[in-house]
Amino acid sequence: MTTYLLAGGGTAGHVNPLLAVADRIRATEADATVLVLGTAEGLEARLVPTRGYELIVVPRVPFPRRPNRAALRFLPRFTAAVSAVADVLRTRQVDVVVGFGGYVSTPAYLAARRAGVPIVIHEANARPGLANKLGARLTRHVGVAFDGTPIRHARFVGMPLRPEIEELDRSARRVEALGFFTLAPDRPVLLVTGGSLGARRLNSTMVDAAPALVAAGWQVLHITGLKAEVVDPGLPDYHLVAYCDRMDLALAAADFAVTRAGAATVSELCALGIPAVYVPYPVGNGEQRFNASPVLAAGGGVLIDDKDFVPAWVQGELVTLLGDRAQLAAMGQGAASVGARDGTARMLDLIHGALASPRERPHA
Repeated sequence: MTTYLLAGGGTAGHVNPLLAVADRIRATEADATVLVLGTAEGLEARLVPTRGYELIVVPRVPFPRRPNRAALRFLPRFTAAVSAVADVLRTRQVDVVVGFGGYVSTPAYLAARRAGVPIVIHEANARPGLANKLGARLTRHVGVAFDGTPIRHARFVGMPLRPEIEELDRSARRVEALGFFTLAPDRPVLLVTGGSLGARRLNSTMVDAAPALVAAGWQVLHITGLKAEVVDPGLPDYHLVAYCDRMDLALAAADFAVTRAGAATVSELCALGIPAVYVPYPVGNGEQRFNASPVLAAGGGVLIDDKDFVPAWVQGELVTLLGDRAQLAAMGQGAASVGARDGTARMLDLIHGALASPRERPHA
């Protein structure tokens, strides 16, 4: 019997691939134990128990970015977090630690290294995070979602996708999807989404340009997110919803997408061959721009900066693009050419390879 400790959390970008791997382990290894290491504040605090996994909570200890009082408190708090993970490894007899990034991954990597427990890493973004860059110094088993990710020992595995996305047959589910969202069967569907919390610029621009999109013969399924501050334009073929818990059906309905360029979003659209306009999140370390690079190079998407994504651009450039069916078909093929649906299986192969390798010698 193998005991897995999966570490990661904070955002959907860390939690969703973690859960995809956990689900595959549970489905294929009946005698395995899957534990999840996370924080009480992150998305994992809700999603992991709901999915039926035990969540082991450790304190959220972010790296200090500047010398201040928080920096003085960092070392003892971080040392305590490493010790807490070490206790879990020992008492639960963990066989392998699999990290997906985020604050909890770093203490997990250090505790595993000291205990001689194999470490496996999945880096979802094309520009790796600090925790995984540090972890990659401690193991040779590093899987990446995007080719060319600059991290040590990188091996392309793709993105572990949720089963409902990995197995989605868009053609077979399209009629069901259109009915679920009360969409017309005779109009192509433009899917707009900025994530669960929404994207202010993306939401306001699309609503302001709604008449032009509808006049161009398209219907819009616009998922605004829960914190959106937009008003429904009230057009018959413009469907505004705050939240969607059936993204598989939204993707089955979509002929084109306008979205942020989070790693999971890019990976899902490419796996399903859906062309898109990507509007990278303008805050952070710029990883979303890098996430979109492979699909842009393959001709499967268009990128526009957040500041330039204004109604005039949609009414001009986007409407023109949506009117060129041949180009849209070619873009769909380009997206599919860099997509992968087997990221979960590849990641499991990497984990099993680490389990079969000679154990790392623990630090003294």
